[in-house]
Amino acid sequence: MNEVIVTGAAGNLGRLVVETFHKCWKIIAVDHRPLHGFPPGVETVRADARWRGVEEILRKRSTHAVIHLGLKHNPRHDSGCYRYNVVGAQRLREMAAKYGVSRVVFLSSANIYGPDPENSCLLTEEAPLLGAEHYPEIRDLVAVDNLLQSFCYQTPKTQTIIFRPVHIVGQRVRSAAANYLRLERPWVLTGFDPLVQLIHEEDVVAAVGLALKTEHRGVFNLVGPGVAPLSRVLKVLGRRPRSIPSFVAWPALKGAWHLNTTDFPPPELRHVQYNCVVDGATAEAKLGFKPRYSLVQTIRSVESPKWEPMPVSMLPARIRGWRSAL
Repeated sequence: MNEVIVTGAAGNLGRLVVETFHKCWKIIAVDHRPLHGFPPGVETVRADARWRGVEEILRKRSTHAVIHLGLKHNPRHDSGCYRYNVVGAQRLREMAAKYGVSRVVFLSSANIYGPDPENSCLLTEEAPLLGAEHYPEIRDLVAVDNLLQSFCYQTPKTQTIIFRPVHIVGQRVRSAAANYLRLERPWVLTGFDPLVQLIHEEDVVAAVGLALKTEHRGVFNLVGPGVAPLSRVLKVLGRRPRSIPSFVAWPALKGAWHLNTTDFPPPELRHVQYNCVVDGATAEAKLGFKPRYSLVQTIRSVESPKWEPMPVSMLPARIRGWRSAL
């Protein structure tokens, strides 16, 4: 049975990847956080950005693939996240090349394109990565994406695939997008109704499975079953949005952020103001990826009895998680 290393395995999406593939692959779960509660037969390794435990495995055994989900995210305090993410990606690059790893799969995000009033209707994989222009905290994701892009073309012996999924939602996901959709009275900005793309967490995991088999390499946008205006998405969920003028919403949320009365980063408001719609045709054509969940099923996947009721306002809420689906 071929071995697959999954970094970031303690995260919600990482656990879903491990649980999905542990019967058909020998999974080695890696994370800097505590690792527990995995299915029988899953090997676990605690590791930091130097990945010394991972290197020991690569040196002694034959590893088929590395699925890299192990990025740190903390929008309020950097806490060394940038160094951890970039140095960690560089070390994985070096080890994959040194020990002849067959495949490297990295989960980036379509958020690195950035929501913008000048965005074209459909952003392809060649579009500029402008997400950090208004959201500096996303710079590490852009840096790691660029690092692994260069590795893809410099090391042809390793099949490197970079996925850029749209907003991931599901029962396990605690991203800013998923938490926003769980609010009973979410803010919308007066006069704006951007197009929204969502993808189910299990469709993302299915794409990872395709990446472990394909002979293609490169960057692939991952999109869900369709595009809908934000107002329609909220209507499907039965939400009662509050319409707030942008000149009120921005300073109010920034003030709340600095006062530590919300965990919703102010730059996330751009996602309810401007479009960031990407083209997923390349993943469909080359990988055969098609979402299994319908648009309505994907939207409603944020609702689950497992989650505590979300607060009714964005300001007093302490919304745990932000842009990370991991």
